[in-house]
Amino acid sequence: MSSIVSGLINFGYNRTFLEPVWTVFLLALLSIALIDPQQLSASLLFMGDTFVLIIPFILASSLIYAYVTATQADSLIADALQGRPSVVILTAAMFGALSPFCSCGVIPLIAAMLAMGVPLAPVMAFWIASPIIDPVMYLLTAGIVSWEFATMKALGAIVLGLVAGWSVYFAQKGGYLVNPLKPSVTGDATTLSYVEKPVWRFWEEAPRKAVFIEKTTNIMMLLLKWLALAFLLESLLVAYVPTEWVTSSFGGDTQTPILWAAIIGVPAYINGYVAVPLIAELINKGMQPGAGMAFLIAGGITSIPAMIAVVAVARIQVVIFYVGFALIGSFAWGLIYQMWV
Repeated sequence: MSSIVSGLINFGYNRTFLEPVWTVFLLALLSIALIDPQQLSASLLFMGDTFVLIIPFILASSLIYAYVTATQADSLIADALQGRPSVVILTAAMFGALSPFCSCGVIPLIAAMLAMGVPLAPVMAFWIASPIIDPVMYLLTAGIVSWEFATMKALGAIVLGLVAGWSVYFAQKGGYLVNPLKPSVTGDATTLSYVEKPVWRFWEEAPRKAVFIEKTTNIMMLLLKWLALAFLLESLLVAYVPTEWVTSSFGGDTQTPILWAAIIGVPAYINGYVAVPLIAELINKGMQPGAGMAFLIAGGITSIPAMIAVVAVARIQVVIFYVGFALIGSFAWGLIYQMWV
């Protein structure tokens, strides 16, 4: 068993100082090997079985992400968010749920849209919906939890994006949430451009084909990295977390577990690729599905990359609205999902 750990450490040694996730993963394996050697075998077997099931979803989501990037289809978003509020807020919420942008990668686009004069209402609809779900996360959630759960999470992203967009719209009518961007950000954002039409047949241009290959590789490595850590932690949940504790803390028929899940999700959520498998296992152990939904939605909106990005570009009033809406919206959608199931 020590040879397995040694091999894994040698494999990741060159990455550990540059990749904190691999460092944590390898240190966790080493700790398990020292503390409970039998659990190391069980965890590795659990990870292998889970990866066999999830590999098709990783491949599909990576190809979607790479295609959008190589074709520059993201240029459609800024153009689409102009026009009547009723149309553009709906468009923004749907784009946010369907676009393959991560919570931090979407920030340059948001800054550019605001700098180009796109109103905050549709931008906020996009801003709220985007971190909750995307094609990558949808496929992974469907594969790890269920298609029903993933679809309701995607619907929640659209609904909450709509509510956030209209809330901002009426708030601005009352004189609130004006000038949302920090002055320093506005100056930088004007240099960004999203006006180029997508090149759908990207393979006909060598540079775009190279981008497609690079992005496919990068996103697959990103997913593999986070999911390796996630599945390792999930195996430890299976082994060490009593089902009775989960049932008593987050189960039952009351609304309290959903509220606590939303509150805990705001500061505690780290990364969706880790959170989804953990929540799936907690639901299997007795957590209310609505509580799991509330945690993933609240945490997705306020994950560390998302919050760093929001604080970096937005004024304090927008930050307060963003966090407050994450808490209230996730609790409400968790209740709705719990009643639906």
